[in-house]
Amino acid sequence: MQKLKFTVLVLLLAVSSTYAQNSELIRKYIETYKEIAIEEMQRTGVPASIKLAQGIFETTAGTSDLVTRSSNHFGIKCKSNWTGESVRHDDDLRQECFRKYPSAQDSYRDHSNFLRQNSRYAFLFDLDPTDYRGWAFGLKKAGYATNTRYPVALIKIIEDYNLNDYSLVALGKKAPEKDSEPIIAASVSTEETNEANVISEEIIAEPAPSYPSGVFKIHDTKVVFVLKGTSYLFLAKLHDVDLSKIFEFNEISRTESAEYDQLVYLQRKRKTGPQEFHVVKPGETLHCIAQQFAIRLESLRELNWLKEGEMPAAGEKLSLQSKSASIPKLAVKEKYTLVPKPGKSTN
Repeated sequence: MQKLKFTVLVLLLAVSSTYAQNSELIRKYIETYKEIAIEEMQRTGVPASIKLAQGIFETTAGTSDLVTRSSNHFGIKCKSNWTGESVRHDDDLRQECFRKYPSAQDSYRDHSNFLRQNSRYAFLFDLDPTDYRGWAFGLKKAGYATNTRYPVALIKIIEDYNLNDYSLVALGKKAPEKDSEPIIAASVSTEETNEANVISEEIIAEPAPSYPSGVFKIHDTKVVFVLKGTSYLFLAKLHDVDLSKIFEFNEISRTESAEYDQLVYLQRKRKTGPQEFHVVKPGETLHCIAQQFAIRLESLRELNWLKEGEMPAAGEKLSLQSKSASIPKLAVKEKYTLVPKPGKSTN
């Protein structure tokens, strides 16, 4: 009897140890790929919770033979339209063709595009993006996997590891996790201070502003910061704003997705800015300035006696609240054709 008890105890300890190891692997996987999952949800609408759960399940938390040989995190097979590299792997049949990617990020992006552009999965994007149960069963219904337990497995992973929190972060309904690393100030000797200050004024560019995730306000106007490639239609549906209004509020041409990281206003901007003046920086466009201060582009031109197509030179002072006393010096047109990225997300 004692020997039997000892054997049972050893087995329980072994199972507990294996579970703890698997749990640690899963948490490490989540920590590694959560930001990509959030960005992809904001870009295409595929829930971050579903993406992480699929990645964990398909790769055994990043340890499977397929993922180590191909960076394929979602078990996507080649299909007839795949022109990239591939690897052979036993699945439903022996030596099936699977897509191979240069990096995990490429796999995550291709997974989003695969779902978004395939008519079989179109109905999923009509679901509430936090409805992970609907998405899990919908993926199985659409034929993503042959395993009958696939939806149950995804749901369990999501609920065990609170993965829906990352979907809420992507939607701006939950604050992102804080970075706990302390900021360490560099030590500079007294003798070097004056020289360092002079050099910094000449060669150190002002850092781009950081914007919070989700909806926030600039000059009492609702706005979101989106990454390059984010679908404007997804933004419109997500925030219940007419798609045509998105283009109108932001004074941009109709296009499918954001061409660069940028601010996107969800309501009409103001006729005046939040401060009296703004000094034009090298590389800025008038539209960029209008977006930065939530002021209408037409109003910004009128306040500064500018015609459409004209851009003030770097260093010129623009009036944001009242009619300028003089016309600013204009920049040479070729010098301001590139549109700079207005900032970065704090996600």
